Amino acid sequence: MCLVQRMYACTAVIISGNVTADGRPMIWKNRDTGNLDNSIRHFSGEKYSFTGLVDSRSGGGEVWIGVNTAGFAVMNTASYCLKDDDVPASMMDREGVLMYRALEICATLEDFENLLDTLARPMGVEANFGCIDAHGGAAWYETDNDSFHKIDVSGCEDGYYVVTNFSVSGDSRRWKGIERHITACSILRDMDERGEIGRIRPLDIIDSLSRSYRQEILGIDLVRDAGKFLSETRGCIADLDFIPRRSTSASVVIQGVRDGGNPSESVLWAALGYPASSVAVPVPVSVDNHVPDRLSRYPESDMDSFCGLSLWLKDRFIFYEDISSMARYVDLRYVLGGCGQLPPMLECCRSAEDEILEKFGTLYSGYVSGNISHEEYLEMYDSISEGFFDIYHSSFAGYIHGAEPLYIRYQ
Repeated sequence: MCLVQRMYACTAVIISGNVTADGRPMIWKNRDTGNLDNSIRHFSGEKYSFTGLVDSRSGGGEVWIGVNTAGFAVMNTASYCLKDDDVPASMMDREGVLMYRALEICATLEDFENLLDTLARPMGVEANFGCIDAHGGAAWYETDNDSFHKIDVSGCEDGYYVVTNFSVSGDSRRWKGIERHITACSILRDMDERGEIGRIRPLDIIDSLSRSYRQEILGIDLVRDAGKFLSETRGCIADLDFIPRRSTSASVVIQGVRDGGNPSESVLWAALGYPASSVAVPVPVSVDNHVPDRLSRYPESDMDSFCGLSLWLKDRFIFYEDISSMARYVDLRYVLGGCGQLPPMLECCRSAEDEILEKFGTLYSGYVSGNISHEEYLEMYDSISEGFFDIYHSSFAGYIHGAEPLYIRYQ
């Protein structure tokens, strides 16, 4: 059993500040993992403090996407085509440890490259690492136990670069996640053709990618064609090669700062749990801890937390129990069509996020415009963030208190 390979199916993108209207880059990761209970946590590192996504039960030392007080951000996706050595499995899977260390000590892409150059070999990784900094840097690093291959996103023609679970410098016969890569690229290409990339917001990325039920190999887009899909089927489909999956544990976007900007203007947006039953919450970057308590549960989440409630809604209304082959299907009736007088779950997500954005956006604009100090910004954030979970809970109240769970419908 110890020799079974863990196949994680993350999807991610870097959008360079060269193509955004305000010059601010963004990184997004749709995390897939066997550890579905995730939290956002703050750490005081060797040189920099940082905030990032962790497994809730983690005692520290690993981060799966994060940003520090120097404005440096890093994330990863697993790659399955780089390793060409006999390094045993017991020495692998150190990507989270590497990113934790990077957030402690790195301020620039050059710092990260120096870290990769000087780590002891073997590094214990087979991954694509995506980074941005506060100096216009944006790049992917396809990294194995001994070396790395850099892809400069700032120099890419489109200004963005999608990555799933393969590396272009690796063995093409072992590429994984090509289907999700094609879909994500198609979504972003369509947005680009409509002129939306330049004005894209973190919430647009989560909604357009992590809540997409588009699959380019099959040629379907179930959000766009929800009425037809629900009227002609039972609303259930195989959970195969969509960007959001049963194994999705979080969708996180980090919006950095323009070249030479103030790193404290960076914001991490986190939708913990399954994206179609979750709500994205902004978290500011700071030396001190300002992560809302309901985002930062340890050692496990409950229904009074963002991740816990999202997982409860997911298990009750979106995925069947693991009986026979039922676990292989996703039921989109509530997600796309609602329940009785209740709106679709996607509308519940958007309604709550609009309200959170209105509250946070006003505060944030006041800070970046210089009308309030950094201390006032953080103090006021602490005050309004206490109500974010109530907004989430209220938006899904009908599902929480009255809707019929899935298991009754197939027993």
